[in-house]
Amino acid sequence: MNVPFVDLKTQYLGIKNEILSEINDVLDNTAYICGKKVKKFEEDFARIHGIKFAVGVSTGTDALHVALHAVGIGQGDEVIVPVNTFIATAEGVTLCGACPVFVDNDPRTYNIDVSLIEKSITPKTKAIVPVHLYGQPAEMDAINEIAKKYNLYVVEDCSQAHLSEYRGKKVGGLGNIGTFSFYPGKNLGAYGEGGAVTTNDMDLYELMLRFRQHGSVEKYIHEITGHNYRMEEIQAGVLNVKLKYIESWTEKRRSRAALYNKTFSELSLEEVVTPYNPDHVNPVYHLYVVRVTDRSELVKYLSEKSIQTGLHYPIPLHMQKAYSFLGHKPDDFPVALKQSDEILSLPMYPEMTDEMVYYTCESISEFYRK
Repeated sequence: MNVPFVDLKTQYLGIKNEILSEINDVLDNTAYICGKKVKKFEEDFARIHGIKFAVGVSTGTDALHVALHAVGIGQGDEVIVPVNTFIATAEGVTLCGACPVFVDNDPRTYNIDVSLIEKSITPKTKAIVPVHLYGQPAEMDAINEIAKKYNLYVVEDCSQAHLSEYRGKKVGGLGNIGTFSFYPGKNLGAYGEGGAVTTNDMDLYELMLRFRQHGSVEKYIHEITGHNYRMEEIQAGVLNVKLKYIESWTEKRRSRAALYNKTFSELSLEEVVTPYNPDHVNPVYHLYVVRVTDRSELVKYLSEKSIQTGLHYPIPLHMQKAYSFLGHKPDDFPVALKQSDEILSLPMYPEMTDEMVYYTCESISEFYRK
């Protein structure tokens, strides 16, 4: 059996006619940037998350830059960022001329360890960027309490967490601003690049709306200096089609994760640590991440069995050359350092069959029992 890590082709074939119709409509009308399809997507995306406003932008990284710029992050400021995340989270900070301050991750959830945040706050700290990693919300109540205590902004990085829920509320509206990515492999993915920012604050919404388009909402009238972070109509068209299916796709992901958990539990594999999910969160499983022993050998074995896997993320941010100027030592963040050698992402996508999940779990069992 062949089990790809993700299967975008199968998903596409199921919605191919709708996708091509949307793309052809854009081409026929020759309106390519920030048109009616982008506006529709912004409205529907905000609605499905229970948030007042959304602004479509060009990428998830740009969404982070737009959001942090909107809350006034600039030269000399510091922003709290989890050390266990994709580099784009920290890049949003440095694009503003500010400095990311890394915090280790919780050993069970892999999200930022809220018990360590206050120790990293200084008079220069202006914001916290919690990441809802792998599709599981961070501990937003505790984060918002800290932010309120120190008068900090909260910008949620929701790039892996479309429709994820924390205490019954969707992510993206739990802080001041939420940022999303629509990279093709995301739970809601474009056929190219795309991103969005969300907020319930009218002033922040209007500022981000201007910043994404050269400081303008009316052609050739520029109220501020901005950037070119506009969303393309073709990508909005693709996302409008996919938005109709995202809720059912999300439930399928959850069912795949539940089957993984059940099967691993029945196999009683001490060498495999499955995801920990607190009762007050409802993850969306952008990734199904386990911790394992003998990872490199296991990956090789699974590859021989035609099972693809991924590593998210093999090198914590404090060990990346791009942030070597911060002067961190490897053991400054012991949890992230240790788990970076153990984490393994298993195949996860809505179109996975029960047989694929069983085959993956049984193959892992065979590896440890041989």
